[in-house]
Amino acid sequence: MSYNAHVTAIVDDGARIGDGTRIWHWTHVCKDAEIGRNCTLGQNVFVAGGVIIGDNCKIQNNVSIYEGVVLEDDVFCGPSMVFTNVYNPRSAISRKHEFRPTRIRRGATLGANCTIICGNDIGSYAFIAAGAVVTSDVLDYALMAGVPARHAGWMSEHGERLDLPLSGEGAALCEATGIGYRLANGVVTRSEIPKP
Repeated sequence: MSYNAHVTAIVDDGARIGDGTRIWHWTHVCKDAEIGRNCTLGQNVFVAGGVIIGDNCKIQNNVSIYEGVVLEDDVFCGPSMVFTNVYNPRSAISRKHEFRPTRIRRGATLGANCTIICGNDIGSYAFIAAGAVVTSDVLDYALMAGVPARHAGWMSEHGERLDLPLSGEGAALCEATGIGYRLANGVVTRSEIPKP
C-alpha cells in the first residue's frame, strides 16, 4: 500500500488512491473514487464514488465530497465547507438523476464553512472566503466573499491579495513572490510587469 490510512478510516475496494496520500480518522472513501498523489484527507471526510481528486489536495475535517465533484491539483478545502449535488432537494423526491457537476480548478482555496452550490465551476487560484455561499461560476484568481458570494478582489497564486480593480484594466505584483499579474477584459493572467 503506497498511501497511509488511519486504522479507523474506511477505504472501499475499488477506490484508487495515489502514492503519499494520507487518510485520517473516521474518513470514508467509497468504491470508484479517485484520489491523486500526496493528498491529505482530515478527520471525518466522506468521498463518494465517482469523485475525482487531483494531486496535492488538502481536505480539512468534516468535508463531504459528493458524486459529480472534481477537484483539480492543489485544491484546499477548509474545515466543514459544503458541496451540494442537487439544486433543489426534497426528502420525498428522488433527484439522483439530477446531480449537477461541480469543478474546482487548480490551486483554488475553499474557506472554512463556505458552501459551493452544485453546477458551478470555481476558477484556478480563486479564493472563496470563509462562510461564503457560491451560487455562480467564479473567475480565475477571483476573491469571493459574502452570502451570496460577491466578487471582492483578486488573489495571487501564492494566496496574497492583489492591488487590482474589480474591473477595467490594471497590473500588480504579488508582494510575497514578485510575480506580476495583469487584468484586462475582466480576466486576470500572470504577466511580466516592467520594473520601475
